[in-house]
Amino acid sequence: MTQPLPFSVSDAAAARIARVIATRTASAPAEGKAPPAALRVAVEAGGCNGFQYQFRLIDKTDIAPDDILLEKDDALVVVDPVSLDLLAGAELDFADKLMGAHFTVNNPNAASSCGCGTSFSVA
Repeated sequence: MTQPLPFSVSDAAAARIARVIATRTASAPAEGKAPPAALRVAVEAGGCNGFQYQFRLIDKTDIAPDDILLEKDDALVVVDPVSLDLLAGAELDFADKLMGAHFTVNNPNAASSCGCGTSFSVA
């Protein structure tokens, strides 16, 4: 029996990540930069509730041996083991609404979160 992934990626998030990486990969040589390979999702101390989500495009050299790699369609998401503990059972999603487009984390471990959804606290 296979175990469920500790962190998942929605179809909308995977599509957006793939689109952003493809766009940035096309422009990377002209900018003299390495093309991005993945979206890193991390949890760091801070924000108005104690923890905050960080989203950053990274290239292959930024992937550590102990990172957890989640592949969906043409998208790669990287999570470090410490962040994964706070993301257990959560899902990365992408919302495109009237007020703006952004990545969001649907996290069952969050006891409370701020209005913008980038910081949270745990019980």
